[in-house]
Amino acid sequence: MSVQIHALRLHPGQDLRRALGTYAQEEALEAAVIVSAIGSLETAALRFAGQSEAQVLQGPFELLSLAGTLSTHGLHLHGAIANGAGSVCGGHIAAGCVIYTTAEVAIAALPGYSFRREIDPQTGYRELCINPARQESQ
Repeated sequence: MSVQIHALRLHPGQDLRRALGTYAQEEALEAAVIVSAIGSLETAALRFAGQSEAQVLQGPFELLSLAGTLSTHGLHLHGAIANGAGSVCGGHIAAGCVIYTTAEVAIAALPGYSFRREIDPQTGYRELCINPARQESQ
């Protein structure tokens, strides 16, 4: 199994989460992880630990890091941002994280796997299920 790296740049005004979800669909990514991501946000929508709704924060912010899993079946992203004074906060990346100048993202596709999200009876949330990728008929 060899990892395939995808590199992309997101542009001003794009929604970070939506753009990555669209990219996963367009590239038919069955299982992938964020390797690296930096950039800036004009608006950040972060859901903090233990909260049910995202907080919308007005920037600009530096996007310091982004981590997560993505596939055609869903994505789960966490990120850290810094404001103009250098204060850092982070949380679950929600729709509404709008790119300010750029976001430079590297994604590693993991052949041989399929990531799906299914309700976990213990947590009540759609959690990651890691499965072998379906093999295409020859």
